[in-house]
Amino acid sequence: MGTKPPTDPAQLRRDYRRQDLRRGDLADDPVAQFRRWFDQAVAAALDEPNAMVLGTSDGVRPSARTVLLKAFDARGFVFFTHYESRKANEIGAHPEVSLLFPWYGLERQVAILGRAERISAAESLAYFLSRPVGSRLGAWVSQQSAVIGSRSILEMQWDAMKRRFADGEVPLPPAWGGLRVVPFEFEFWQGRTNRLHDRFRYRPDGGAWTIERLAP
Repeated sequence: MGTKPPTDPAQLRRDYRRQDLRRGDLADDPVAQFRRWFDQAVAAALDEPNAMVLGTSDGVRPSARTVLLKAFDARGFVFFTHYESRKANEIGAHPEVSLLFPWYGLERQVAILGRAERISAAESLAYFLSRPVGSRLGAWVSQQSAVIGSRSILEMQWDAMKRRFADGEVPLPPAWGGLRVVPFEFEFWQGRTNRLHDRFRYRPDGGAWTIERLAP
């Protein structure tokens, strides 16, 4: 049998035809518009609709990774991390970040620019206590972004933490908690046929938001 030729990514094409996006469809407030789309992504049973790509920078080089949105409201968008991780250190030095929600199944994406800040310890504790015990133990085990020699180190630390907190009471780690991205720009993108996509940007204007259509 012959060897299957490698896939050519230039030949992968899809024409987006699900729906359009018009100015009249949009809420005046971008958080209200985000909630509308987020609820639709959940209703469509997309895989992890709260997954978002977080972009940060060390001042020279950018970096990106997927994190999970755990709360949002008019104040901003919250995720949780180790405060000594790469992303947290980069945010500490350069707090302006980007978020991207890639809802491929709906041919949509939402991009957000904002400034990240720590949430209160009380907010972090309330969320931490809502997590399954295994996730709480995992927050103690992983020194996120630190170099480790092998997975067996994690497994040994896991066993040690299970013994340490055998009574089931797992406290909030001192270096773990939430970050809130306070947005200053939103873009809502709807795929359209012939690559003539619908894009709308929200920018603050006094106490309101200006909405602009962008060329695709």
